[in-house]
Amino acid sequence: MKRAIKIEVFMNLTCPSELQLRENISKALSLEGVEAEVTFQRLSNEEAEKLGLRGSPTVKINGEEIQPLPSGGFS
Repeated sequence: MKRAIKIEVFMNLTCPSELQLRENISKALSLEGVEAEVTFQRLSNEEAEKLGLRGSPTVKINGEEIQPLPSGGFS
């Protein structure tokens, strides 16, 4: 049985990456022949801090943060 893939993308309110991320994720899923539930959320710095997010954009696959690499602040 295939495991369902869930991709979550979190961005601050002014992050300009959304369009390119949508394209990149869609292309990667297509090339790999994989289906996934993909969500995008825009958050304030306060909301991001409550969730423990470390940067913008933050990308999680099945709950595991893969982006950003360790750094400081949700910016």
